[in-house]
Amino acid sequence: QVQLVESGGGWVQPGGSLRLSCAASEFTLEHATIGWFRQAPGMEREEVSCISSSSSDSSTYYPDSVEGRFTISRDNAKNTVYLQMNCLKPGDTAVYYCAAVETPDCGPEFQSWAQGTQVTVSS
Repeated sequence: QVQLVESGGGWVQPGGSLRLSCAASEFTLEHATIGWFRQAPGMEREEVSCISSSSSDSSTYYPDSVEGRFTISRDNAKNTVYLQMNCLKPGDTAVYYCAAVETPDCGPEFQSWAQGTQVTVSS
């Protein structure tokens, strides 16, 4: 399994921005598909973004709930995948997780998960 480490969560006011990072130390992330998920208390886990491997041109996916506000990207030199979150709403409050799978394209299954980071949006 790939060891993933997240950072960047915290508290922000509505309308604000945060950037989450997902890094790996012993695996080259550009060869994997990376997903970002979130789970709020009492809610099901929701996928909020996915980026396919570099071999699949790093195609991206966003559900309607975050389309236009969230952006997933890679920095291969830093072996890191980012989730830039803008125009945050209280409904975005959740624990956010990155996950990886050693397949070229986005799909329903992920093999490795980070520890999760709390994002709280409130005034």
